[in-house]
Amino acid sequence: MKKAYLSIAFAFFTFLSFAQTEVEAIGKTIETYLNGSSYSDMEQIQEAFYEEAPLYLSKKDQELWVLTPKEYAELFKNRKSGEHNGRFGKILNIDISNNIAMAKAEIRIPARDMVFIDLFLLKKLSGEWKIISKVATLLPNEKS
Repeated sequence: MKKAYLSIAFAFFTFLSFAQTEVEAIGKTIETYLNGSSYSDMEQIQEAFYEEAPLYLSKKDQELWVLTPKEYAELFKNRKSGEHNGRFGKILNIDISNNIAMAKAEIRIPARDMVFIDLFLLKKLSGEWKIISKVATLLPNEKS
């Protein structure tokens, strides 16, 4: 009986260790995107995404704005790479199911009084987590 409990406990802790490692790997991918967009690093932004991933964004006077990772990264080309541009991102949660995951992040731009929520779909491809889709929304101004 004691052996059975030890086997179950070992399996449980092995699973927890694996899950924690995957959460860390997904977090690293999202942080790569967040850091790239906060420091206008076009290469780092693209690194987080699957090359053909669609990004569904909002734009003034346009209900849906769809970009590729390369097109999105190019939005930062006129900013100085490596210098903080006023965007502050943080991961809010991560949910994993085998080789797919969902993540949610908040991006604040205090100077422009803006808060975005980004939702990401990720897939483990060739042993590496990549963002395969992103959707973003601008939250209503809290002062209004």
